[in-house]
Amino acid sequence: VSTQSTGECCLLVCIVVLHASCPYHTPAMVSKKQKKAQEGINSRLALVMKSGKYTLGYKSTLKTLRSGKAKMILIANNTPPLRKSEIEYYAMLAKCGVYHYNGNNIDLGTACGKYFRVSCVAITKPGDSDIIRSTMEEKQ
Repeated sequence: VSTQSTGECCLLVCIVVLHASCPYHTPAMVSKKQKKAQEGINSRLALVMKSGKYTLGYKSTLKTLRSGKAKMILIANNTPPLRKSEIEYYAMLAKCGVYHYNGNNIDLGTACGKYFRVSCVAITKPGDSDIIRSTMEEKQ
């Protein structure tokens, strides 16, 4: 430390402090059980994408809910609260299950096998997947 000037040392300390306080770079403490559940929902969702029927996005999810075709809704955790509550309200009226996906819209899009962000997914026919039954068991 004695060979460096005080300005370089202070700059290094400031960068480390800012980096540690950044919410995007702090390591998330995820338990093994949560990780396993996330992998399970991701694999079931991939099977729905391959063999079932679904709609991606906010507007098409609302249309599917209004028409009564939706069996289950997945919502990303960074969906705005007003949109989230609106989807939950329509799902309650349609007697449809809602699953709060434990990842943001980028993670949900990746889990659906898409290269874009997805805020919500409406599953109309699960196909070969048991996603509806397994998520309802997981809630209880």
